[in-house]
Amino acid sequence: MTTTSSTTVNPVRVAGRSRLAVVGVTALAALAWWAVLAKAFGIELQAKQGSTIQVGAGAVLFASVAMAFAGWALLAILERKTIAARNTWTIVAVIACLLSLGSPLNSGIGVGAKLGLASLHLVVGAVVILGLRRTALSTAERCRP
Repeated sequence: MTTTSSTTVNPVRVAGRSRLAVVGVTALAALAWWAVLAKAFGIELQAKQGSTIQVGAGAVLFASVAMAFAGWALLAILERKTIAARNTWTIVAVIACLLSLGSPLNSGIGVGAKLGLASLHLVVGAVVILGLRRTALSTAERCRP
């Protein structure tokens, strides 16, 4: 007597790989937008933080990668501690992105710099929020038997 077993194998999402891609895309998007602002539009992205600083490609790269990894870390912690990690993380991330606008709007030197730096914050926030949200399982997906 032979027995056949029918099992459905769901694809396994490898969160680390897709999340690492989000970090890379975040850095590329931030650097591309910085190049448009600084090189194509000629906006001097300067801020006053004690002394006047010129926001260059290195600073943009470092900050965008740091924020993407910080978002990833928070999402990973929430996934271990709460059932509704994706929704909780999204709310926290949107609030953090909006609050981050205070820095360039207060510290930017000139209207162009203020708007340019704020737009960089929004680009990084949008890519991180939309990208990492996509990698998180919904509450229904996490609670399946």
